[in-house]
Formats: sequence, C-alpha cells, structure tokens
Amino acid sequence: MSKAGAVLEEVKKAVVGKDEVLVQVLLAILAGGHILLEDIPGVGKTTMALAFSRALALEYNRVQFTPDVLPSDITGFSLYNKHTGAMEYQPGAVLCNLFLADELNRATSRTQSALLEAMEEGGVTVDGVTHPVPQPFVVVATQNPAGASGTQLLPDSQLDRFMVKLSMGYPTEESEVELLRRRQGGAPLNSVRQVLGHDELRTLRAQVAGLYMNTAVMQYIVRLVRATRRHAQVVQGASPRATLALAAMAKAAAFARGCDYVAPRDVQAVFPCTIAHRLLLAPEAKSAHAVCEEVLQGTKAPQLR
Repeated sequence: MSKAGAVLEEVKKAVVGKDEVLVQVLLAILAGGHILLEDIPGVGKTTMALAFSRALALEYNRVQFTPDVLPSDITGFSLYNKHTGAMEYQPGAVLCNLFLADELNRATSRTQSALLEAMEEGGVTVDGVTHPVPQPFVVVATQNPAGASGTQLLPDSQLDRFMVKLSMGYPTEESEVELLRRRQGGAPLNSVRQVLGHDELRTLRAQVAGLYMNTAVMQYIVRLVRATRRHAQVVQGASPRATLALAAMAKAAAFARGCDYVAPRDVQAVFPCTIAHRLLLAPEAKSAHAVCEEVLQGTKAPQLR
C-alpha cells in the first residue's frame, strides 16, 4: 500500500462512507492547497480534519468563527513587555500546520480577510513584521449553506484561494449504522495513528509538484478553464489561479494512482471540485457542477501516446 493509501485507511477509521470526499481532501493536501467544506452542521467535517491532522502529524488549531472574532485572534498581535521594554509578538491561531476555520462565513469580512495572507503567502504580517506559518500548512474551512442564519457569502477573492470546495452530505443508511457500531467501542478518532511526519509530507508534495505533465495536457487544462469564461451561463469564469490549481490537483490525482505522468482522466477527475466554486453564474444556470460537466463534455481531451 502506498503512503497516501495508508493515510486514507487511517482517516477512514474515524469517517465512515465518505471515501470520495476523503480522496479529494488528501489530493488537495498533497497539492499544497486549502479546502473549503460547505455543509450542514454535524456531518463530520471537524472529525475529518482532526483525523487528517493525526494521520499526518499536523499541529492543529480550531477557531469557531462568530461575528465577535477579531482579525488579531487569527493573525496574532504585539504585546508590550514591561520587563524588556519591547513589543513582543503573540502568535495567533493560524500559526499551526492544520487550521480549521469553523463556520467561516459567520465572521465579519475583516476577520475573513485575515486568513488571505496566510493562505496565499504563507505568513502573517503584524505591525509591519511578517511571521511565517509553520510548514506544511493547510487551511480547512467550513461554511454553512448560503442563506443559513447568521451567514454571509464569502467574497470571490477568498473563494478563489481555496483549491477545492467539497460537501460531505448525509451518510447512507448503512454508513450511519456503521457509525453507531463504531461508537460502541469508544471514540473512533482515538484509533487513528500517525502515518507520515512533516518531512515525509513535504517530500510527497515535492514529488507531486515535480510530476511530468505533457504539453498537450497543459493545453487541455487551459482550454477547459477558458471554456468556463465563454460559457453562456457563466458571468465570471475561472481565473488563472484556477488554472494553476487544476494542474496541481491533476498531478496529485496522477500521483495517488501510482502514475508518473498526468493523463487527461486525472484532470477530468478533479475538474468539478477545483473549478465549480470559482464560477459566478447567470440567474438561469442550474448549478456550477452542471456547467463543469458541460465544459468537460464539450472540450476534446488529447490522446496521449
């Protein structure tokens, strides 16, 4: 079994019946990206994040976002030390390996934006001094469905910084019974063991980033992204940042299946979860995922030799 497969097997001990979502989360972690989970409360989002933190030995912090959470709670702040006469930096919650931003869309815009620098630049700036976040670094953010009490939509600029947007959904009847069965023996999270350390995860990320991608596949990725910009039901298509994210996710998908090059099927497998949340739809559009499927069907894939 590969190391990526071993990580999944450990996480599955705590999360039942959501194998496809777990695979996409792992791919985003291997690709160096951040994950947005939109779902109703109580379906296992926090449990999943904790399970990955244990399997990957990631230092974990969680903030429950509410309107009174301040940007300094996230980034940290400077505090006067009367003994030294100097201002000393007090680290914020985001300075960890895996940061769970729970119900992100309940916070104010200022607090939401406090995450942007850490997600994009790998650091936070307080009083003109930049403090790097520990590496590896992953943000797993959850948001309640749009229209839920006390929520506001995340701005496009922030959505674009999440590599993937996923939904866990309700479990099947069989999975829910299995969930109850596992609880009879205690908390399933306690059985999740470490598979990788920081150095090993960084090595895997480097291997994913260095995976070979044919020029024809690069052109295919660009054609897919550009097709979203021309689609009749899309007001604003995917950005160049989305192009980079799609390529990174496709490399991770190829790596996870044990291949040393990226094939069109790797791009197709991750296209909806990587692109759908970045699209601004016209009122007549059915859904972003439906648009993504139309784009996939309407764009010819290259034949690799």
